[in-house]
Amino acid sequence: MRGPNGEDLPDAILFACSQNAVRSPMAEGIMQLLYGRHVYVDSVGVRAGEVDPFVIVVMDELGIDLTKHKPRSFDELEDTSFDLIVSLTPQAQHSAVDMTRAMAADVEYWPTHDPTLVEGSREQRLNAYREVRDALMARIKERFGWRAAPSG
Repeated sequence: MRGPNGEDLPDAILFACSQNAVRSPMAEGIMQLLYGRHVYVDSVGVRAGEVDPFVIVVMDELGIDLTKHKPRSFDELEDTSFDLIVSLTPQAQHSAVDMTRAMAADVEYWPTHDPTLVEGSREQRLNAYREVRDALMARIKERFGWRAAPSG
C-alpha cells in the first residue's frame, strides 16, 4: 500500500498496549490522522481498561476525537488480518508474539513510557501525556516516512 506521498505502508496495522486506554488509542488516532485513508488501523490491550480522560484532552488538541473509543482486549479482536502489530508495552509484546504464531504478521516493539505514572498538578500530568503523544507522532512519522504535503 502506498501513502499520500508514496510512503510504503502496511494494509492493516494494530497498535497494542496493556489496557487499550492510553498509548495504543493515541497511536491509533495518530495513524488514522496521518494515513487513515490508506491503511486499516485498530488498537487493543492485553486486557480492556477504561479510556483515560487525559488521553481525550491531549488528543483533542490535535483534532483527534477519542470520546467514542471503546477499549478492547486481544481476545475481543474480530479480525486478525494485520500486516503489522506494534506493541507499546512488554505485556503487549508478549501477546502480539503469541498471536502471530499462527499468522503472517510482522511485530515491532516500541517501548513507550506510561504517562499514568506521573504525579503532580493537572498540567504536569497533561504534559506527560503530551510527551507520549508527541513521541508516538514522531515515531509513526519516522517509521512510515511521513512527508508533509507540498503547500501551494
